[in-house]
Amino acid sequence: MEFDNITPENRKPLLKGWIRALLIIIPFIIVTAVMQLIGYLLLGLDIADESVTMTETTVLRIIVTAGTLLIVFIFTHYIDRADFKSLGFQLKDFRKNMLLGIVMGALIMAIGFCILFMLDEIRVTAVTYDTYKLLTSVVLFSVVAFGEELIMRGYILNNLLQSMNKYVALALSSVIFSIMHIFNPNFDMMSFVSIVLAGLMLGISYIYTKNLWFPVALHFSWNFFQGTVFGFKVSGQEIYSVIIQHPTENNILSGGEFGFEGSIVSQIFIVIATLAIWMLAKQNPADDKK
Repeated sequence: MEFDNITPENRKPLLKGWIRALLIIIPFIIVTAVMQLIGYLLLGLDIADESVTMTETTVLRIIVTAGTLLIVFIFTHYIDRADFKSLGFQLKDFRKNMLLGIVMGALIMAIGFCILFMLDEIRVTAVTYDTYKLLTSVVLFSVVAFGEELIMRGYILNNLLQSMNKYVALALSSVIFSIMHIFNPNFDMMSFVSIVLAGLMLGISYIYTKNLWFPVALHFSWNFFQGTVFGFKVSGQEIYSVIIQHPTENNILSGGEFGFEGSIVSQIFIVIATLAIWMLAKQNPADDKK
């Protein structure tokens, strides 16, 4: 199902969809970099200091996401000449989409953790609990999921869909999504492929439903259960976790220093989940959800 015209006839966009999708990337990078710098200044942090607390990281992500929201709003309103809601903020089936995304992410991480544990690819060394850090983690990953899905699926994929075949648009947006993680710690070719696949998984429902809440929920759940609950690194980054575990060796089964996302087990689960989401989304497409 194509979504070639989401704007009223008297408010046609200024540029073609693929141009708008690519045009936003540089301003997005500049605005988020400036917002991060502002965040460092407000918190009194040295930008060269890597010892940033979880609370400070969360505040920084909130500020950066505010920048993302600003640049996407400007482009949507003035370049796309579209309603901001058209990016995928329909309220119909909101609870269903959120619940499905959270359950799917939790299930993938739980099964993946159990498989790697039984194969002795990871070893649990401790179990901890800190209510404040747990709640802070919920806020952090909620903000991360919202910001990244807003720019990647809500804007970039949304605009690519208006210029090309939906599967080509999905593949291109997924490659861009992976490239945006290129400066993460321990990023390698295995990580690149995994994040491309994750982009396909997060975007496959969007090309049929134009609903952003499911990918936001799945993105949040994936990161939260991966890092905070089961103790994997999140895209190569350390995070507070309830379960403290370490890979027995760095290989393609465990994902090594990049975490579960860099493992072949993760890639298999992502492919399975993508196919499941695709079949479900094809059966329940929607042109216009209110």
